Amino acid sequence: MDATRLKAVLEAVKTGKLSTDEALDRLKVLPFEELGFATLDSHRSLRQGFPEVLFCPGKTIEQITAIAERLLRQHGSLLATRASEEVYGAIAKVDRSAEYNVLGRTVVVHRGRTPSTTGTVLVMSAGTADIPVAEEAAVTADFLGSRVDRQYDVGVAGLHRILNKWAELHAARVLVVVAGMDGVLPSVVGGLTAKPLIAVPTSIGYGASFGGMSALLTMLNSCASGTAVVGIDNGFGAGVLAHRINLLGEHG
Repeated sequence: MDATRLKAVLEAVKTGKLSTDEALDRLKVLPFEELGFATLDSHRSLRQGFPEVLFCPGKTIEQITAIAERLLRQHGSLLATRASEEVYGAIAKVDRSAEYNVLGRTVVVHRGRTPSTTGTVLVMSAGTADIPVAEEAAVTADFLGSRVDRQYDVGVAGLHRILNKWAELHAARVLVVVAGMDGVLPSVVGGLTAKPLIAVPTSIGYGASFGGMSALLTMLNSCASGTAVVGIDNGFGAGVLAHRINLLGEHG
């Protein structure tokens, strides 16, 4: 059993935040809990700074509900990604405070929200069709504790739109730039700022976009230095990375 986690539980009992029975419930499932269809990693927050996130596709409603109940019991908060409205309805029955982001397909439950960072993550999308992936990134970074700003539909088809966002670009500590089609926007933005930039290719596009491969290859071959690239449609991964970079700035 991790000494840090044990100390935190004992301190919670001492200060009255947890009853003895609640403390025992938490301790008996460390460092993981087997549900038969899933093995929940209850120590992930100690290793990575945030609890396990519930990825919904491929799981039944019953499995999602059971996992959500355990995660909420252990951590008091929940982020579920790629969630349908049916999934949201099921989680809302577990916790009425659940919030559903229709565009980002995320469900969030916050209890004792993590204090926001002073630095900001700016999430940008090339087009309106890229917003679902951008919202997944934005919700993720926000859930983890970062301040988040959004600037959508500022792609290179109308280059003057991005040039009108100088203040937002330079105010942010980290940038997440989401684009489909030819995937050029991260290179343009990367040439305008010295901030760390995470490029996210989406599967949106006509003709030879090949389900996002065209955008992915453009971003991987970008001439803008200091650009990192995540997988196609991986808004969640971009949000996590942006928040981690943002945290480094808090202590720098």
